[in-house]
Amino acid sequence: MIQILFVSLGCDKNLVDSEVMLGLLEEKGYAITNEEKEADVVIINTCCFIHDAKEESIENIIEMGRLKQTGKVKALIITGCLAERYKDEIRQELPEVDAILGTSSTESIVEAVETVLEGKRYEHFDDINYLAPSHEKRAITSGTYMGYLKIAEGCNKHCTYCIIPKVRGTYRSVPMEDLIAQAAYLVSNGITELCLVAQETTLYGIDLYGKKKLPELLRKLSEIEDLVWIRLLYCYPEEITEELILEIRDNPKVCHYLDMPLQHSEDRILQRMGRKTTKEDIKKTIAHIREEIPDIVIRTSLIAGFPGETEQEHEEMLSFIDETEFNRLGVFTYSPEEDTPAAEFDCQIPEDVKIKWKDEIMGLQQEISYDLNAAMVGKTLKVVVEGYLYQEQMYLCRSYMDAPEIDGYVFVSSQEELLSGDFIHVTITDFNEYDLIGERNYEFTE
Repeated sequence: MIQILFVSLGCDKNLVDSEVMLGLLEEKGYAITNEEKEADVVIINTCCFIHDAKEESIENIIEMGRLKQTGKVKALIITGCLAERYKDEIRQELPEVDAILGTSSTESIVEAVETVLEGKRYEHFDDINYLAPSHEKRAITSGTYMGYLKIAEGCNKHCTYCIIPKVRGTYRSVPMEDLIAQAAYLVSNGITELCLVAQETTLYGIDLYGKKKLPELLRKLSEIEDLVWIRLLYCYPEEITEELILEIRDNPKVCHYLDMPLQHSEDRILQRMGRKTTKEDIKKTIAHIREEIPDIVIRTSLIAGFPGETEQEHEEMLSFIDETEFNRLGVFTYSPEEDTPAAEFDCQIPEDVKIKWKDEIMGLQQEISYDLNAAMVGKTLKVVVEGYLYQEQMYLCRSYMDAPEIDGYVFVSSQEELLSGDFIHVTITDFNEYDLIGERNYEFTE
């Protein structure tokens, strides 16, 4: 039997594409392996969103290319954003690559494998604005009881620092009936938490139905009986509607958690970034959300050292962070990307200054997170069990406050054995900057 090693790089949206391709391959009888020495074919689903992601993708291609010279690997297939963006360079500079598939060509993965196993080269690039049909029976690779549901592809925002519209195309919503079918399949296979992802989830449905349909999608997803949590990621502040806020507030299956990527707080920099909002509008939106949903957890991401950013604007952003007290915050140093307007802007910030500003932001956020976590002591949270740490003799859990892989954990001691996927209640007894510590509360029945 042909063994395939699949390497998925980059974001959670890319992971969904990987799971779709893996599902198509498994349907055709191919075996999936995690062992390099067993692989007949290696597939790398690449990322090129920022420089570091691009480097990681290239390093993986070179490393797996060496396997063709030393091991049993017969072929190497490259898919995803790097393949879409740099197909000419891959053809010319990476002869070890046997097949290249663009971002809209996931359906062609089986044909690609069959072709390279015959010793032939293969390429397939659909129009980047093509939305491949949904595949309900995709593979589940998370290893937990959480899964990602990609509700749309592409983006129309054209932020000056971002390459996504050029490699992923325009915004295309996945039909609602297809999403419900995908979600039902995932839940029937043990998934109890769905994280809704897209380049921007808040615009869901605008292209298909002429209006934003995310609240309706949330209502329909919540009707799936064994689904416990629905988590929203990548909600742009200017697109958050009153209907969405109320749906989050009133729907018991929707986590009171909102990932709101802001990138900056100062109006001049937001304008240079091509963002469609202002500092005052952001503050009003956050204040209103917190008024309606007092226990909401808001996560954001920021960019330090955008071209032209001044020391004063950096200080103003620090003041904004201090005032807003985000529950969760991540920050990236600005990375100039080819073919983006910002890469050609004047006043590029020196790397050491970008790193310094990033460290100052994270230092402030660490203080904020410490104080917010201190306030959780004595409170009881519902958590999902993700595993057991034998050395610490504690269970690794997440609450509604913690998105998988990016936020913190709740470390739990329990008198009884717990299983991964269990939902229990935990009373918080201690904390650190990013994590909580607690004990199982037996007064609650799950």
